[in-house]
Amino acid sequence: MTNLHRQLNQHSITVPEDFFTKAQRYKTLLMQWNKIHNLTGVKNDAQLDEFIVDAIAPITFLPPIANAMDIGTGAGFPGMMLAFALPDTHFTLVEPLQKRASFLQFIKADLALTNVDVKAVRVEQLPVSPYDLITSRAVTDTQMLLKLSKPFHKEGSLLLFYKGEKVYDEVDPSLNYEIIQQHHRNYLLIKA
Repeated sequence: MTNLHRQLNQHSITVPEDFFTKAQRYKTLLMQWNKIHNLTGVKNDAQLDEFIVDAIAPITFLPPIANAMDIGTGAGFPGMMLAFALPDTHFTLVEPLQKRASFLQFIKADLALTNVDVKAVRVEQLPVSPYDLITSRAVTDTQMLLKLSKPFHKEGSLLLFYKGEKVYDEVDPSLNYEIIQQHHRNYLLIKA
């Protein structure tokens, strides 16, 4: 049993059987690309496993969703990992940095992911379309994320922002929100 298997079991996170194969291939390719393109600050396998657990932990509390958008996917967190864990959900991964978007596109092709689209643009440049779920991790503060994601809300959309301890300073009390604390992370879940 791998370290990733142990961590997911420890946190009662259930994933499809092929998740581990995809995650391992992703980790191998990320480490190769990272040497040349400096896609992320992750330096080793254990750190990558922590990032993966952090990215997919919300599947334990999210309802079924048809489509999702991840703003600022970076090297794949959380959007690509969520796409591995939720194969029936279609993910639009928005990443303006070309080298990261190219890596995401390579992963999509290498793993033959049919539930992923990569958009190498800023979110403001995307055509407006509603999503059931909008996620973001380490992009900007909550107010700016609300502004960036607003054109993509519909009634009942969920916004899931991966936040640190400052989340309590950033949340407007008038929002319909919940903060779920797991694994040293504050997951800010807002219902639009």
